Amino acid sequence: MLQALGGILLKSIPTICLLLVLYFYLKAMLFKPLNKVLKQRDQLTAGTRRAADQSLQEAERKIQEYEGKMREARAEVYRQQEATRAQWLADQAAQVAAARERTGAAALKANDQLAAEITAARQSLLESSGALADEIATAVLARRNG
Repeated sequence: MLQALGGILLKSIPTICLLLVLYFYLKAMLFKPLNKVLKQRDQLTAGTRRAADQSLQEAERKIQEYEGKMREARAEVYRQQEATRAQWLADQAAQVAAARERTGAAALKANDQLAAEITAARQSLLESSGALADEIATAVLARRNG
C-alpha cells in the first residue's frame, strides 16, 4: 500500500509542478494586473468621491455666501424703508406744524378782528345810548304830561 501510495505520489509530481507553474503564471499574468486595475479603480472611485465631497463643500460655501448676501440685501432694504418712513414722518410732522402755525395765525387774526368789532360795537352803543336815553326820557315825560 505504501508502494502504491509512493507510486501515485511519483506520478503526481509532474502535475504538482504543472500546478505550481500554472499558479505562478496566473499570479503574474492575471492576478497581478487584475489587482493593479482594481487598485486604480479604487483610487479613481476614491478620487471621484473626494471631488464630489469638494464639490459639496464648495456648494455649501456658496450657499452660505448667497444667504449672507441675501441677509445683507434684506437689511439694506429694511434700512431704506426705515429711512423713507422716517422722512415721511418728518415731512408729515412739518406739515402738521405748518398747518398749526397757519391755524394759530388765523385764530389770532380772527381774535383781533373780533376784539376790534367788539370795541366798535361798544363805542357805537355808548354813542347811541345817550341819544336813546334822551328819547326814552322824552317819551316818558310826554306820557306823563299828556
